Amino acid sequence: MALKATIYKADLNIANMDLHQYGDYQLTMALHPSETLERLMVRLLAYAKYADEALEFTKDLFETDEPALWEKDLTGQFVKWIEVGCPDEDKVKKAAARCKQVAVITYGSSVNEWYKRNSKLKTLKNVQVWQLSTETTLAIQTLCERTMKLQLNVMDGEWTLIGDHAQASIEWIQLQ
Repeated sequence: MALKATIYKADLNIANMDLHQYGDYQLTMALHPSETLERLMVRLLAYAKYADEALEFTKDLFETDEPALWEKDLTGQFVKWIEVGCPDEDKVKKAAARCKQVAVITYGSSVNEWYKRNSKLKTLKNVQVWQLSTETTLAIQTLCERTMKLQLNVMDGEWTLIGDHAQASIEWIQLQ
């Protein structure tokens, strides 16, 4: 019998004073049995970074042609394509050709090696590559619960994610 995904719910309130973006988002995320809590929370941070009512979590672990998140316009055309982890360079190049904005949110110990190996990404103008520090991914895991109420405050480039029992400083490192 196959293991089923575990459902996580997050009420995310964003107060981004830098971009004058404020909103409440009710998110439902499925944690696949092969996925870690670290990756689940990185997906949540990716959502927070590019938050929009039209942004959706996808079946990226099941469907290799899908990113972790995407946003489509009313005609079904891609507006945002967001990968989490260290994706294949060809997948990112293909997404960059079909989409206005592509982002890769990386984390873990192999990021620098992956970025050096995928040097053609630097030629793509509509692709951003961000890295989350190990300290950040460890801290956000302490906020993870099956039902979460999270407050994200952004001011002067400093990100703070606050949960019921802890908080985490989020360190974004822009690689591209």
